[in-house]
Amino acid sequence: MSARYDSLVQLIASIYDSRGPGVSLFALGTLTAVILVVTGRFFSTKREDAILYTVPVPEQLRAGYWEKQTIERQNQQADLIRNGKIHPYCPADGRPLGAPIQPASSSTIDSAISEAAQAQLTWTLTTFSQRRRVLRTILRYVLDHQDEIVTACCLDSGKTKIDACFGEILVTVEKLQWTIKHGEQALRPSRRPTNLLMCYKSNTVVYEPLGVVAACVSWNYAFHNFISPIISALFAGNAIVVKPSEQTCWSAIYFTDIVRGALEACGHSGRLVQTVICLPDVADHLTSHPGLSHITFIGSRDIAHKVCSSAANALTPVTVELGGKDPAVVLDDPQTVRNIDDVLSILMRGVFQSAGQNCIGIERVIALPGVHDKVLDGVRQKISHLRLGSVLLDKQTPDMGAMISSRNFSTLEELVADAVGRGATLYCGGKRYAHPTYPGGHYFEPTLLSGVTKDMPIAQKELFAPVFLLMWAKNLDDAIDMANSTEYALGAGVFGHNRPDVAKCIRAIKAGMVAVNDFGAYYACSMPFGGVKGSGYGRFGGEEGLRALCNIKSVCQDARWARMLGIQTRIPPKLQYPVSRHGWDACKGVVGTGYSLGWVEQLQSVFDLLRALLRKE
Repeated sequence: MSARYDSLVQLIASIYDSRGPGVSLFALGTLTAVILVVTGRFFSTKREDAILYTVPVPEQLRAGYWEKQTIERQNQQADLIRNGKIHPYCPADGRPLGAPIQPASSSTIDSAISEAAQAQLTWTLTTFSQRRRVLRTILRYVLDHQDEIVTACCLDSGKTKIDACFGEILVTVEKLQWTIKHGEQALRPSRRPTNLLMCYKSNTVVYEPLGVVAACVSWNYAFHNFISPIISALFAGNAIVVKPSEQTCWSAIYFTDIVRGALEACGHSGRLVQTVICLPDVADHLTSHPGLSHITFIGSRDIAHKVCSSAANALTPVTVELGGKDPAVVLDDPQTVRNIDDVLSILMRGVFQSAGQNCIGIERVIALPGVHDKVLDGVRQKISHLRLGSVLLDKQTPDMGAMISSRNFSTLEELVADAVGRGATLYCGGKRYAHPTYPGGHYFEPTLLSGVTKDMPIAQKELFAPVFLLMWAKNLDDAIDMANSTEYALGAGVFGHNRPDVAKCIRAIKAGMVAVNDFGAYYACSMPFGGVKGSGYGRFGGEEGLRALCNIKSVCQDARWARMLGIQTRIPPKLQYPVSRHGWDACKGVVGTGYSLGWVEQLQSVFDLLRALLRKE
């Protein structure tokens, strides 16, 4: 019996023990029955026990390691690439993260794909139960080792532990759990309807593994972006080659060990998962490789053009997720105004999580007149008092961590200055932050701008930064026009309780996903993820994401009842080669019989067909 089930039983017992005179035994009995039935439905699913295993944990993640080290803090941005090698370091304070990493060569990529292909030959024969067991084993490890995983993410990307919990752990265990519970249903053969002419056929769609797939993922969620495509690829029966960003490749080595450890603990080959750490000049060899059957790319538009062009050489399909300029439209109906504090807390999380480096982060807050000033007044003090720092060294937990690098700081400062020059009001931030304790860290001040209009460059370019842009909309149609005014269309948010207005926003805003009175909830619910327009194409996540990694094979065969009656396809003599001069009349009769719009017309077609077939030459 599960621990959760035990706790529910204890809860029921405590209710019995503490019941007052007004609580009837019948009511308590009914409550007990309902709880047992409901929990039975939720907890009596198939269980493939997880296997406990261990993998080497990097010494940098062990307690007390950094207290014994002299942390190198640099006054300037460290050079990630030096002498042809990758020198990983922590963006929060500049500390180096171990020995330099030698990037992969073209021959290394060839070997990785070859090893994955060999391992996949056996993996494709596994059952869903066997694959679930691997995922349960990974899930068990992640739940038991959250501290180590989060610390690795904080070191490699500079984020806070809370941001890592939400953006790395929570969404990963959600995807694991969803795939364990619903993955088999998504990939089971599905029956498809037939038609009158083919009524003796049985139509089925089956989902077969593609072979070796690849994922080129971004740095902003070092753990989740790395492991998410692995979860889907393995459950669909594929092997996978993952190329992490060189910005966060240090932690990817540990994360690879986690997945391989689970595979080997369950009796399968760890070679199913290959990690390729390479520089851009070699990445083309991976994305154009004929041994790959599918590529998932998460990154910028500029790099996406190169990846898709390269993949086209081998005609490899690509799912592309390119970030966005996500709007959050705040309506001014009475209930929304009353609940403005709740709205503000979500907006703050949407803008500043992971220092704004979030593809579905809120990049534009579009407020209607009745709520605009309340939003502005509510966030001014909050933003100006946000604390920046290294979560692993500060005694007081910072609100926001570092950015991955300072490469775009000049561009951000120019965009802010341009917006102010065009009439926007800057309340705080707008420039890089020289941290007094961590001069080698990459920090940008939390920024608040109001009076932003859709024609300003800052309202058009994806910032990927901790910048709260507030835009005033004169009415609902104006707000929707603002929301649709960029080349991006990934996610969107609508805050409001007037159902017709909310429905209009959902319908009219161009986006791949919409959250109502929330931020990014569609991702935490394992729904299909992706965008349109300049935000890319294709979907990962949910059923659509799993099926995208399969060969979707259509199978049409004679139904069982037809085989029993000896019914099968036979070409009438008039239509056999060489065809009869009455063949055309027979063809028209076939079409009319199967697809006429009325029964009178259909009967006439049947008559015409029979007449054509019975005519003598």
